[in-house]
Amino acid sequence: MQEMNPDQSDKTGSTSAAQAENGNTATFGQTMKAVLWSFLGIRKRRDHDRETARLNPLHVVIAALLGVGVFIFALLMIVKSVVAK
Repeated sequence: MQEMNPDQSDKTGSTSAAQAENGNTATFGQTMKAVLWSFLGIRKRRDHDRETARLNPLHVVIAALLGVGVFIFALLMIVKSVVAK
């Protein structure tokens, strides 16, 4: 059986079990932080490149949807409070 290098992913593009065991993949909280920073658009290139290699695409999609949902909710509450006055 062929062993995988921890820096490699399988053919489907998902992270390998070796990466998860070595702690090379980002947690959902780290992914959420990266997505929120990307909403602001202020990231150091070094940090962006390092985190991009570690992020789970499914976590990125979920974090982005949560971030957009919170943003829309905040906008609705602001509009509602302004219109009510």
